[in-house]
Amino acid sequence: MTAKEYFSQAYQIDKRIDCKIEQVARLRELAAKATSTLSDLPGSATRNTHRMEDIIVKMIALENEINDDIDYLVDLKRNITRLIKSVDNIEYQRILELRYLCLKSWKEIGEDLGYSKTHVFRLHAEILESLSIPDSTIVK
Repeated sequence: MTAKEYFSQAYQIDKRIDCKIEQVARLRELAAKATSTLSDLPGSATRNTHRMEDIIVKMIALENEINDDIDYLVDLKRNITRLIKSVDNIEYQRILELRYLCLKSWKEIGEDLGYSKTHVFRLHAEILESLSIPDSTIVK
C-alpha cells in the first residue's frame, strides 16, 4: 500500500459514514410517514403490518455499521497521526494533517499555509515519496 492510498482511507471512510448517516435520516423520515398513515379506519388485508418494524430494524443495522466505521476511522486516524509525527519537517507534518486529518481541500491548504495550490502539490509529492508505510501501522 502506498502512503497516499493509506492516508486516503480516512477520507473514504469519512464519506462512507456521511452517506450512511443520510440513509438513516431518510429511514427516519419513512418511519415518520409510516406512523402518520396509521388511523382507525380498517386497512387493506394485504398491507404490511410490520412496515414500521422493518424500518426500525434497518435503521438500527445502519447505525451499528456507522458505529463500526467510526471506531475504524478513529483507529486509522490515530495511526495516521503517529505516522505524520514521524515526519521530521514540521511544514510537511502540517500539510499532511490538514489534508488527511482535517480533510481540507488543496485550495484550503494553500490558503492556510500561504502557498499556491501548485506548490502544495509539489510539497505533497515530496512528502509521499519519502514515506513508507510500515505493516504494523495498517489497521485491519
